[in-house]
Formats: sequence, structure tokens, C-alpha cells
Amino acid sequence: MHCRFIPILIHIKLIIIIIQKSNKMETKKTIDALNKLVEINNDRTEGYTTALKETKDADLKKTFTRFITTSQKCKTELDNEVLMLGGKLTEGTKTTGKLFRLWMDTKAALTNDDRHAILNSCEAGEDVAVSVYKDVLKNDLEYLTSKQKTIVDKQFAMIKADHDHVKKMRDMEKVSK
Repeated sequence: MHCRFIPILIHIKLIIIIIQKSNKMETKKTIDALNKLVEINNDRTEGYTTALKETKDADLKKTFTRFITTSQKCKTELDNEVLMLGGKLTEGTKTTGKLFRLWMDTKAALTNDDRHAILNSCEAGEDVAVSVYKDVLKNDLEYLTSKQKTIVDKQFAMIKADHDHVKKMRDMEKVSK
């Protein structure tokens, strides 16, 4: 009688192993998605910290400080989710690709104290940040829990609002010239 159940037990054990491996794979994808957002927030913090040091304009300093605070808050929330999943935190920034060059353009623009150029570079950097959030929401949504989706949606709204603010400032600067 017991011999009949052995193949069934082996089959059940194999199913459990497959499910566990699948869960680990999904957890890794969740961590990777969250870390993409951590990295873009690190980039924003670094870029606006540089911009803050270089500009003399009080309104830009206030705006850049607010954006740094937004990114630090986003990073903290994302870090907490990564740690809860047992993942490793992303501490660095992207040192290759468009965002790095955009921040360097911002620094160069700040050196010349050209508000329109500064805001244009910042807006382009914000385009990249918005794009990364959109990418995660489009391509990695299935790996996020409902809590994580809520966090990412809320952060996306803040990042998008920052983008729109910089764009409006830039466009107003263009009109005033």
C-alpha cells in the first residue's frame, strides 16, 4: 500500500522544488526592478547635488534641494523593499550612458551661468528618470507586489511632477529671453 504513494510523494516534492526555484527567480527580478529605480534616484541625487554647488540662483537652489530630498525619500523606500526581500542594495550611480553625460552637460552649463542651458540639461535628465520609472511600470510590473506597485506609482508621480516643474521653468526662461 505504501509503495503506491512513493511516486506521488516524489512528484509532489519535485513540484515544490520547481515552485521554490520559480519564487527565487521572481524575487531576483523584483530586486533588479527595484534597484533600477534606486540607481536612477542615486543619479538624480548626485546630479542635483553637483548642480546645487554650482548655481548662484536662489530659486534653482531651492528647486534642486527639493529634488534631492525627493530622490533620497524614494531611495529609502526602495531600499527597504529590497532589504525585506533579502537583496543587496545598489549604492552606485550609472557612470555610463545618457544620464551621466546629461549631468556633465548640466555642470558645464552651470559654469557658464546660463539658466536656460541649466534647465534644459536638468529637463533632459528628468526625461531619463521618467523613462526608467515607465520602463519598470511597463516591463517589471508582474514582479512587484501590490504594496511595491503603490510605492512605485507614487514615486513616479513625484518624479513626473519634478520633470514637469523643470520643463515649465525652462520654457518660461525661453520666453523671457
